[in-house]
Amino acid sequence: MQIRQKNQSCNFDNYPTCEKDIDPKQRAWIEVRGTAIEKNVRQLRSKLSKSCQFMAVVKADGYGHDARVVSEYAIKGGASQLGVATLKEGIKLRSSGVKKPILILGNLYTKKDLIMSFKNDLMPTISSIGECLICNNIGKHFGSQFSLHLKVDTGMSRLGFEHSKFIQQFEKIKYFENISIKGIYSHLSSADQENSLDPKSITQLQRIKFQELLKQINVDRNQIIKTHLANSAGMLLNENFHLHMVRIGLSMYGYNPLAKTDIGLSLQPALFLKVRVSFTRIIDKGVGVSYGGKFVSSRKTKLAVLSIGYADGIPRNLSGKINVIHKNKFYPQVGSITMDQMMVDITGSNEIKVGSTMILLGSDGDKTISPVDWARASNTIPWEILCSFKNRLPRVQVD
Repeated sequence: MQIRQKNQSCNFDNYPTCEKDIDPKQRAWIEVRGTAIEKNVRQLRSKLSKSCQFMAVVKADGYGHDARVVSEYAIKGGASQLGVATLKEGIKLRSSGVKKPILILGNLYTKKDLIMSFKNDLMPTISSIGECLICNNIGKHFGSQFSLHLKVDTGMSRLGFEHSKFIQQFEKIKYFENISIKGIYSHLSSADQENSLDPKSITQLQRIKFQELLKQINVDRNQIIKTHLANSAGMLLNENFHLHMVRIGLSMYGYNPLAKTDIGLSLQPALFLKVRVSFTRIIDKGVGVSYGGKFVSSRKTKLAVLSIGYADGIPRNLSGKINVIHKNKFYPQVGSITMDQMMVDITGSNEIKVGSTMILLGSDGDKTISPVDWARASNTIPWEILCSFKNRLPRVQVD
């Protein structure tokens, strides 16, 4: 049998061949809605006093959203400072033109890293008097003051000065002439737990411990030093946690960290995860799907193969536990999620074809899938879901 081809007027030699010419929506991508970030920040700021500053936490590439885009829109919404985790994250924001104060929440301890922080106008988190001495020497060498924040451990047992020794060490640090203490802070370990309003909860005990310490060092007399304790959950719990500044991550991205509490805000998710259908096929009843054949069709089944998998950051343990959306209708994912692909049962649909777009996270009409849903299904937290998406998923700004 001879297959005849129609004449093609297209000149194949003119097709692009470079990586930059690939459509970011060719396979799978994350859509980032900056205006949602801006609106969320405005709503959250409405819960604060005018004097309380808003630090937008944009670490981990803005929780997977693109730190540059998130920073831009968070600042539009009223954020006055930014928080990152690493020196590299801070330098990247500076190189993109961000001028606002940036706090590095992770620990810098080498002279080289601290000099780089100083030269890029980044504020390091300092957890020991030894690091303070290095910063003071750097400031002295350059004939300036090195701006930084001091961290105190009140129960996280991670970074920070030991609570019981901080007052004694602060009495020495405050006389260092070449550092400028811009902030003193601590971090809540359990604010998103349901019992956090209990006066005897870990969260309340941390707050009391921190505020008593601040009172003993008369920090309110110093207008330069901003005290901060609250993350998203702490801020939404009670105004007693607000102090001079709050550090907001998850809620800025559109999710309520207090799962069973009405926070009185209509936060908008800023991230949509979308994917193309790369292939469709029909299988008979009793046929296994994907590795291990753990899913076996109970009827004649139409499958869509989606071009996304665990190498993109989709947890493999979500296999068979999630849905996808197409035109305001849910379709179940079936079989094991593989490195680069997953299968969806689209039996009964005549609209879904190769090239169709399906939503893994986000909404369409009245149907919504949230990172919170995925977190519950995979026994983790929404923070981990958002931060798991790999760089091979292009971020596409849709505003």
